[in-house]
Amino acid sequence: MVTQDLRVPFGRAPAAGLGAQLTLLMLLWAAGVCLGFAGWLAGTVYAVVMWAVLRSALRRSRTRSFGPANGVTLARATLVGCVTAIVAQTLMERESVTTLIVIAAAALALDAVDGHVARRTRTASPLGARFDMEVDAFLILVLSVFVANSFGAWVLSIGAMRYAFVAAGWAVPWLRASLPGTRAGKTVAAMQGIVLVFAAADVAPRPVAYVAVASALALLCWSFGRDVVWLWRNRHAEVVPPR
Repeated sequence: MVTQDLRVPFGRAPAAGLGAQLTLLMLLWAAGVCLGFAGWLAGTVYAVVMWAVLRSALRRSRTRSFGPANGVTLARATLVGCVTAIVAQTLMERESVTTLIVIAAAALALDAVDGHVARRTRTASPLGARFDMEVDAFLILVLSVFVANSFGAWVLSIGAMRYAFVAAGWAVPWLRASLPGTRAGKTVAAMQGIVLVFAAADVAPRPVAYVAVASALALLCWSFGRDVVWLWRNRHAEVVPPR
């Protein structure tokens, strides 16, 4: 049984996330990370949008508490906001990527924590799973933007594929059906962030990094292709309305 002290009133969580995001941006600036106009704008817009979307999702879910697992995901989301700000700044002027790599790696490491916390505290929920997935997807998108700046626009396919799949669901109803979770799918998804951080760190010869990123993209195409085939074969099942 989950004790009451592990639960946070849902109305406070988005505001806490907004405040934490702006605080982290200030700490990065104070620590010497060069956040110019582009970085501050990207980080602030991300924080406000996250606050608005999370607040709306919590209201629609009719939950009365946020839960510890969602708290871990929210902390990871604020790290993703820092990555977003740094990437936006590096696109404008060349900066050291050490801080970017460290924060992105921390966000990836926390990805294994929120699910464990949800199971241990029995607070797993569809909202938490969706929140976790959206944070993962956006982190991969931002990292693909950074890596594409050096490797080529084709890397953007990694970050854009999930959003293209969602967009296709608006036009093709059977693509909106629920998919069964598989270990292979989760492994491929987790691999994308790891490979992109590896490529961004520039610690390996460029050909090796190219092969790693291209292999990750190939596996992602296979994973999405397999999902599409499964959805096609089960297209007569009930589908959810577009969100």
